Amino acid sequence: MIVYEKAPAKINLTLDILRKREDGYHEVEMVMTMVDLADRLELKTLDRDTIIIASPVGYIPVDEKNHAFQAAKLIKERYGVKEGVYIHIDKQIPVSAGLGGGSSDAAATLRGLNRLWNLNISEQELQELAAEIGSDVPFCVTGGTALAAGRGEKLKRVKSPPPCWVILAKPAISVSTAEVYRKFDVSANQEPARSRQMIQALENGDYEGMCRSLGNMLEQVTLRMYPEVARIKACMERLGADGVQMSGSGPTVFGLVRKESKVHRIYNGLRGFCKEVYVVRTLA
Repeated sequence: MIVYEKAPAKINLTLDILRKREDGYHEVEMVMTMVDLADRLELKTLDRDTIIIASPVGYIPVDEKNHAFQAAKLIKERYGVKEGVYIHIDKQIPVSAGLGGGSSDAAATLRGLNRLWNLNISEQELQELAAEIGSDVPFCVTGGTALAAGRGEKLKRVKSPPPCWVILAKPAISVSTAEVYRKFDVSANQEPARSRQMIQALENGDYEGMCRSLGNMLEQVTLRMYPEVARIKACMERLGADGVQMSGSGPTVFGLVRKESKVHRIYNGLRGFCKEVYVVRTLA
């Protein structure tokens, strides 16, 4: 038997850091939504008790460092599955980009294996499993648009953004999420929390309010460490994007645009010095 799963990328409309927790993690509130840039996974059963990850790209791990591998191993151990699985990942989301590609692959693997092996795991149980793999994985299990709190595992659905174009630009660098969080100083932070304001704008279907409510407290760290990210953000703003922000810990910057005529101008302007530029839409 073979099943197929789509693993969409996510962007952070907000990323508020409230405090440093005793367990070493940060208490956060984030409004996240998905866009139609996606990896695609094919999962099929194997007679022997093993996990095989395959991908045509050579820059992702295919062992236990891969989030999809971790998801498959977790679900096999937790539910006593003796069958093996072959997982082919058609990778379209840039890696180490702040777009949740690895997390979305893990979530797609959990969903896919639930169907492949007829495990009848509830969505709540899938989210609990997902939280053991990574902070963004529970959101990626169900997708849509949500407020994520705690480490990211406490989810509350919110209304999806008004339809718009999303321009993604990733410079040719990788950013360590752990390092960015480590360098973030909660006590010195002056940025206001934006998540509640963002939720209000989304509930009202207020596109302009959504653009005004964008906020990512990690930007100050990543932009200081990587000037090329700051240049991309400044370029998008100069070319007229309605709202511009870094996603996650970076380095990908996204611009929200409603007018299609602006999309082409911004895309062409960015392509002059950034190789990875994508034009996508928000997913309802």
